[in-house]
Amino acid sequence: MQDGFGAATAPNPATPATGGCMVVAKADTAWMFFSTVLVMLMIVPGLALFYGGLVRAKNILSVLMQVLVVASLALVLWAAYGYSLAFDGGNAFIGGLGKAMLAGVSPASTVATFTQGVRIPELVYVAFQGAFAAISCALVVGAIAERAKFAAVLLFTAIWFTFAYLPLAHMVWASSGFLFKLGALDFAGGTVVHINAGVAGLVGAYMLGPRIGFGRERLSPHNLPLTYVGASLLWVGWFGFNAGSALEANGTAALAFVNTMMAAAAAVLVWSAIEALLRGRASMLGAASGAVAGLVAITPACGTVGVGGALAIGACGGAAGFWGVNALKRHLRADDSLDVFGIHGVCGIVGAVLTGVFTAPALGGAGADDFDIVRQVGVQLAGVGITLAWSGFVAFVAFQVAHRVRGLRVDHDAEREGLDISAHGESAYEI
Repeated sequence: MQDGFGAATAPNPATPATGGCMVVAKADTAWMFFSTVLVMLMIVPGLALFYGGLVRAKNILSVLMQVLVVASLALVLWAAYGYSLAFDGGNAFIGGLGKAMLAGVSPASTVATFTQGVRIPELVYVAFQGAFAAISCALVVGAIAERAKFAAVLLFTAIWFTFAYLPLAHMVWASSGFLFKLGALDFAGGTVVHINAGVAGLVGAYMLGPRIGFGRERLSPHNLPLTYVGASLLWVGWFGFNAGSALEANGTAALAFVNTMMAAAAAVLVWSAIEALLRGRASMLGAASGAVAGLVAITPACGTVGVGGALAIGACGGAAGFWGVNALKRHLRADDSLDVFGIHGVCGIVGAVLTGVFTAPALGGAGADDFDIVRQVGVQLAGVGITLAWSGFVAFVAFQVAHRVRGLRVDHDAEREGLDISAHGESAYEI
């Protein structure tokens, strides 16, 4: 976060200052505990159920398993070295290892928030940021669902988390980070989480190849009510994701909270309206997807734009998401199973760019009086480009390594039988 969204603030929560006998803000600490729980709600059960309902019945357990175990792996790696490499000193591109295994992080250590003199326990900050890392890794699962080997998914996750997520988190949110110094705005993870995971998923979809029957058979969702429940939990959890990124229970958190609510609602209406106009009817899956598209789009902007800007960004996100999972997907010719790039990648890009527009005070945003839309949009585009290039490159290398070590894809017989039975020896439904 920047002061006037051009110059870095001090202190910056992304580079925590610790102290032995500091008095913490108890209300802000309680809010951060609650926000962390909400983000965890987004992963298990939110994302797991959203993805689980979208796959075929023979693969639901495999998707639930992958989301759960991938998120768990990311959390363990976060404690081992991730938090340190993301936020402990370092250079413009990566942090250091001074806090590996959370060395020096104790119940007494605190981090500064965006308000001078306000501090929260460092452990709650570790947990909050760890939940972000976990959901970022779990998002990729949707692009390669129904055909990837479980061991390969875990190996990919470890590599991509280390060499893509951590550098980008550092570059965007650490005060020494390259994009932070450049003035890039990403309040809650449009680049770090959504574009990052979206492009990694797209690379994975290309490298694994399409599912058997893709383009010839109906690969329909098996349980849309589960998807609806998952989308609903994602929307609720997203309040912690976005408003929690204020790190305090204050007016900025309230702005992010309201913007999150309104952007998602606008996206639902726009996606449903487009479906009704083009197809003659609006679908529940479309409305649920619209909600997620709006939530993704507003994420980088939620704490810096006004409510009018949030409505506009949400509406654009709904339209962009519809285009992403339909027209763009056909042009890309990639079997991105659950439209990770079409929603998270595309809407993340739209949100990141529009953050540079609607943060302007003339449009109701919280930017400085001399806020320059053209310059800021250029900075935002630079952040998007770096994220696409770096995450895409790391994902390609990570999938290559996983392929050589374990093999990426299950054999055809196992895929036709379903990964629930072939990979995990379980069945979700009695036949």
